[in-house]
Parts: sequence; C-alpha cells; structure tokens
Amino acid sequence: MDKKTVTLILFLLFLLRVSPDLFSQQVKRLYIAIDDHTDYMWAANEADYDSAFVHMLDYYLDQIDATKNNPSDFQARFNCDGSYWIKAYQKHRTPQQFARLIQAIKSGHISSPLNALINCYGSQPTEAVIRGMFYAGQLEREHDVRFRMAGGIENNTIPLGLSALWAGSGAKYSWYGIGGFGSQMSYEYRENRRNQLYRYTGFDSSSVIMKWYTYQEGVLTPFGSYAETRTTFKSKDVVSELSTLIPRMEKMADTVSLDSNYPYNAVGNFGYGHDDLETYLAPEFIQVAQNTTTPERKVRVSILEDFFEDIEKNYPNLPSETLSYGNEWDIYPASMNETTAKMRRSTEQLRTAEALATVVAIKKPGVENQLKAASEKAWDSFGLYWEHDWTADSQVAINERADWQIRLQQNLTNYVDSLQFLSSKSLGELINNSDQTRFFVFNPLSWERDDYADFEYDGSFPVRVIDLSDKKEIASQLIKKGGKTFLRVAATKIPSIGYKVFEIQKGNPAKTKPSISVSGEYISNEFFKIRLSPSGAVTEIIDLKSNNRQLVNTANGNFVNGLGVTDPDRGNKVEIENSGAVSVTLKAVSDFPVKHTVRVTLFADIPRIEIQDSIQENFGDVKTWSFDFGLIDPTTHHEELGAILTVKTEDNGGHYSARQARYDWQTFNHFATLSEGQYGVTISNSDCSFFRLGESSVYSLDETSSYLQALAGGQVDTKLEDGGAMGFPNQNGQTDFLYQFALKTYQGDFNPIQEMKFSLEHQNPLVTGEVTGSDVQESELKYSLLNIDNPDVLLWSLKPAEEGIGKGLIARFWNMNANPLSTNINLKLPIQQAWHTTHIETDLKELNPSGNTLPVDFNQHQIKTFRIIPEK
Repeated sequence: MDKKTVTLILFLLFLLRVSPDLFSQQVKRLYIAIDDHTDYMWAANEADYDSAFVHMLDYYLDQIDATKNNPSDFQARFNCDGSYWIKAYQKHRTPQQFARLIQAIKSGHISSPLNALINCYGSQPTEAVIRGMFYAGQLEREHDVRFRMAGGIENNTIPLGLSALWAGSGAKYSWYGIGGFGSQMSYEYRENRRNQLYRYTGFDSSSVIMKWYTYQEGVLTPFGSYAETRTTFKSKDVVSELSTLIPRMEKMADTVSLDSNYPYNAVGNFGYGHDDLETYLAPEFIQVAQNTTTPERKVRVSILEDFFEDIEKNYPNLPSETLSYGNEWDIYPASMNETTAKMRRSTEQLRTAEALATVVAIKKPGVENQLKAASEKAWDSFGLYWEHDWTADSQVAINERADWQIRLQQNLTNYVDSLQFLSSKSLGELINNSDQTRFFVFNPLSWERDDYADFEYDGSFPVRVIDLSDKKEIASQLIKKGGKTFLRVAATKIPSIGYKVFEIQKGNPAKTKPSISVSGEYISNEFFKIRLSPSGAVTEIIDLKSNNRQLVNTANGNFVNGLGVTDPDRGNKVEIENSGAVSVTLKAVSDFPVKHTVRVTLFADIPRIEIQDSIQENFGDVKTWSFDFGLIDPTTHHEELGAILTVKTEDNGGHYSARQARYDWQTFNHFATLSEGQYGVTISNSDCSFFRLGESSVYSLDETSSYLQALAGGQVDTKLEDGGAMGFPNQNGQTDFLYQFALKTYQGDFNPIQEMKFSLEHQNPLVTGEVTGSDVQESELKYSLLNIDNPDVLLWSLKPAEEGIGKGLIARFWNMNANPLSTNINLKLPIQQAWHTTHIETDLKELNPSGNTLPVDFNQHQIKTFRIIPEK
C-alpha cells in the first residue's frame, strides 16, 4: 500500500472518529411536526378550549391507531404544547381512554412539554416556574413516563435562568418560535440569530438543546415563527402548502458553505395551529412526508423529540449561550399589578406555610393531606396564570379573561393562607401550654435569625414577654396594623426551620434606653437617619456606619421611593404610627399624583429600612417607584429566575445578549443591588415584577445608572403595527395596591449570598402562633428540623412530598457560590433513605445518608432538589 493511500485512509478514519455518522449525514433529514398552538382564553373561553383539547386528542389517537403499520416516518403524531391538554383529557375521559393516551405518549406518538401552557417567564418568581410543572411530575411518577421538552413560544425574549430550571426539572430540549406582530423590536433587529441550534446553558452548566431559528419578515411563515409549517392562514390545499416547505428546509441544511448559518443536515419545522382553536391534519402531514421523501432526503412526521435526539447524537458540540434576552410580553401582567402582586406574595408565603406543614407532618403525619384538592388547584394557578396572552386583545371578552386571572390568583392565595393557618394551629396544639399565654415564633429559613415577630394580642396591658429557652425578658411593644393589635417582640436566635416558645406575663416591661429617635419628619437609629417627606418620598438617608454618607440623589428630582413626585412637601403632615422599644414607624399620606400612603419603619437592632407603600385609587398610566442613589457609575445585579445577573451586555462583562435583546425592563425578583466599588445598596422587593435601570430603552441598556424605577403598574407597550395598547387598561378597575420594599447598605464586594439572605428575611418574616397543647408529647421549647453546614447553600423550599410525608420531605437548595462545593444536610431525625430528584419530585439517584446527615454535592450556582425520608 503506497504512502498516499495510507494517508487517505488515516484522514478518513480521523473524520469518522470526529463524527461517526459523517457519511450518513449527507442525507438531509427533515422533520415536520404538527401542533395546535394554544392561545388559552384568546380565541375562546375555558370550556371551549378544554373541549377542543379533548376532541383533538381523540382524533389524533384514532389517527395513530390507523397508521400504526405505516413505516415509522409516516405514522401520525401530535404535539401538545402544554401538559394542561393531558389534564383536560384525564378530567373529561374515562380511565381507559386516559390509559390509551398515556400509551401513545410512551410509544412516542403524542408529546407534551413539562409546562402546563405557553407562558411568559420573565415576570415569574423562580418557584412559580417549578410549581407550574408539578402535574407533569405527578404523571411521571404515576405512569412511568418522562417528559423531556419544555418551552415558551411567541414571546420575543427569554430569561437566562430558565434553562437551569428546565434542566433541573428533567427537560433536555426546547424550541422557540416568536410572534412577529406586537413587538417593540423591529423585524430587522430580530433577524439573523447568531445560533439557530445551541445549548441554552445556565450558570450551573446544565442546559437544554434549543432550536430558535431566525425570523425573517417578508417570508410567508418564517422559520423561527411559532407556526413554522404554516404558510397561509386559510389554506385550501394543505398538502400543496406544506410541500413548499420541503425545498426551503433542504436548502437551509447547508453543511458545505464555510459561512453557513445552519451547518446541520437535520432541520425541524414545528407548529401549524397558529391562532386557531382546533387543527385536524394528520393525513396531510403524512402525505407530504411520503410524497417528498427521496434517496437524498428523509422527511418524517415528527414528535419534536426525535429531531432533538438526531441533533444530540450527530452534533454533540453545539455552541452554548448563557445570556438573557430581557422581557417583552412578560411585562404585561403589570397591567393588573395588584393581582399579579398577590400571586407573588402567595408564592413567597408558600415557603413559610410549607415549612410549617413539614414540621407538623413529621410530628403528626396526615395533616398535610387535608388540603390536597386545594393544592392541585394552586399548582394549576402557577402553570396557567402567566399564560402568554396577557395582551388583552383577544376574541374573548376582556373582563372574562381578567376574571379568569383573578380566580387563578384566589385559588393560590386561598390554599397558601389555609395551609399556613392549619399548620400553625396544628403546631400550637403540639406544644405544651401553661396557665400563661404562650406563643411560638417560627423561622422558615435555613439559618438562625434575630428579627422582630408580631403576635396578634387582645389581652390586657402592660405585659412582659419571656423567652422560655433562657427565661429572659425580651423587648416588646404593642402596635396597630390592619385594624388589629399585635404584640411586637425582638426575637433572637430563632433556629433554622424551627421555633422558640415565649410566654406573656402580666407586669411592666423592663425599661430600655431608646435606640430609635423621631424628630418631625426625621427618624434615626444607630444605622440610618432618614427624612420621610409629606409626599411619601424619602429625601434623605444618612448611612451612619459609612462616614454619614448621603444616599439619596435629589439632583434629578427623583428621590427614593418617589411616585412621580415633583414637590416632596406636597402631602399631609408626617405622623408617628407606631413607636416602642422594637421599632418606630412614620406615615405619610398624599393625594399627588394619586392617593397613596407610605410607611417607613426602623428597628432597634436591625440594619434594615422597611418601606410599605400603598395606592388607594385607580390609575391608567404607567407608574413607578423611583430609587435614585448618590452612587458613582455603579454596577447593578438582580435576581432573575434562579440566577443572579449583572445588568450589562455581554460585551461589557454582563449577562445580557448584545443583540436581539430588549433592555428597558429587568426582572425584579427578590432583590436588586447597585454596587459602587466597595460600597453598595440593596433593594428587597416583594410586589413589583420589573424595574427599569436609568434611562434604558428597548435597544439600549443604561448600565452604570444609579437610578432604578420599580414598575408599579401600567400598559407599558403600544403595538407598532396598529397603535393598540398591550395589557389590561386601567388596572382592570383595581383601586387598592400594595408595594413592600426594604433597603440596606454594605461595605465591601457585592455578595449575592448576603443580599439574598437579607431579602429572604424581609420577605419571610418570623411567624407566630398561639400555643394551645395539653397532654401532648411535645415539650421542646426550642426546636430545629434542619440545618446546612455550608452558609453559601440556602434552603429554597421545604415541603412534604406530593404523595404525603410517607414519601418523605422534599428539600430544594440553592448553592449561591460561584464554585462547586460539598456540604451536609443535617436533619433532626435519623435519615432512612434519600434521593436526588428533579425539581418536580421525580427520583433520579439514590444517595447514602449517614445517621442524621446527608452529604450532598453541588455544581456552581446550582439549585438542587432532594427527597429525604426520616425514620419514624
């Protein structure tokens, strides 16, 4: 064999090693997939959509049976774009019919993503995204199936942190197709994506394979739209229509040109339903696949996952993106801001309610199952509330859609309130009482805390409050809020996921030296001196621990906590609402620009400024709460979805895409921090979904601004095509709004762990409950269920398993460190078994606990979920 032949063979072997399927890849593999795009509550009402889901699935199941003997590529398949389709079918069909659907899912003929419906994710709390996929997790465990897709289409943007949440819930694949109409971004700006297939990767290195083709305006059914296989709205010949796609798909697969923007021989075009209510087209898709398959190209009726499996097998080295594209349709829930804020508050309160329920369930199993039906409605609320048609331009009456949103919110709020009430009452019954009034103070977070706690109290006064764990008196005062009287106490060393018991005794409280002073509009403690103006704007914040630094920038007339105020002195006289040894609250009331009330509270020993804002009348314009700080060229960080982002473009060291992103409104989950070198200010936020940084616009990011505007509500967008406003007008008539913020300062580098802890403490206050037990076993005056060795790992969620405490407790943790780490989870009881699970509670890998300890590993920035079964 000559040298030239040997060289050629070696070269061919090298190519084969690089890509084992190199030669077979020369055949173009084209995947066409049918769905019926779900614009829930847009083209019809709830009943009509549920009926459509059921009848379409009946039809496609029949088509699957009729074509089961066809070659695999030419069999009927159908793709639901939400697990709510399956739930509707389970509700309205017999168990035998539902079993038939499950079998079609298992055989690869019906697919569904993990998400309930098509959502806009940028306005969601992290836990809301996960809970919205709980039904899919239930199906996985009950029927031994796995759902590998997750998605959200038609919206023009996508958050960064979503990829890790999807991957952590078991997803491997996603596809994105945008809607050209109704965007604030031009068609030209949205063209020419850098990657049309890529690894959508989170900070923890987990990823899903993303198909997001370039959307080209002027092309009938652009690839990259949310209905890629549809070329006309009212086709008279669907087979001819679909057939025109095949040459375009074949041409797109360009593995020859050096400058190819799609160097893959597999192309997937998904979606036909567009905005229709029903789609019945199985024979047409099959006929096109049969007619257009040749020796050079293979056309397959797809279930989406088969396309991704092809890509995963043949192209293992896809490019990766770890970028945020900002928010667009995500912003529209702010057009019913109070309803959306109630969803956010209930999501946060769920942390406390479920932690209480877990402690009670371990002590007294069975209590956790009393609200099972209500919990399923709550999970539906998470899956449906942020459904993408918040545009409020639907064919359904606008009030009908708004009423639906309110019902979803009420289902969640009622469940969370009921769970906390039941769990608190049950815990009180498990703790020994005495002839004096006793109450417990419960900490739902995973570190020991010093904070205030409020116990509703209608007894006589004066009283002393005794910490029974050390028999010492603690500071206390009476306060009024919401028309009720509370005993506010300074509770110290409240254990992780645990409680301490306190007793109220008659007698004068011990005198303490006042640590909070008030002088007119000024309030101060050892940390801050603040001026609350009559308008409700805070015009001065002196940081007493940082050389008396003035934080408020008044040069631009924005202040801190301004509501479009031009004259800070316009309002009623500032008054003291509550005052005592634990805290002091100042109140300002003003009618400009709308009727609103502001309460600012300082505490004796806590370096936190709490601000409670309320608006008491309807408004129709866009309103914001402004925070203008005297910082020089700061860098802003914020929590998006399971990720802490730097508000700069990738070109400047940040996490926002430098192209095809929208920059004017950032997701405002627990906090945003503005950092100037070795000094920073953090804003904890409960109720606003978004903030604007400085003068950021659709196309530009004001990266070093010290001015932040929290979106109080409004219709922020107007359609470029017809001038129509997006979202519900005039806040759907709402006249009462609540907004809660807290501020802190720090010296040193930005530390996301400390800022998240600060925000969680503000938004998850210590809770109290009356001790009512008698003749009970529990006599502990101090109790902690769980703790973690490494302070960089935070408990994110703790709950009884969906199937009850017999299946263990489910604990979700977030490693907020930038490095991988190992730590121990320590439980009060010996651990019998444990598993790493998906976020939706499907077991992945059994772990090895030792006694009361579970050793666990985390990737950097990883959120991870575990099932832990304690010994009885």
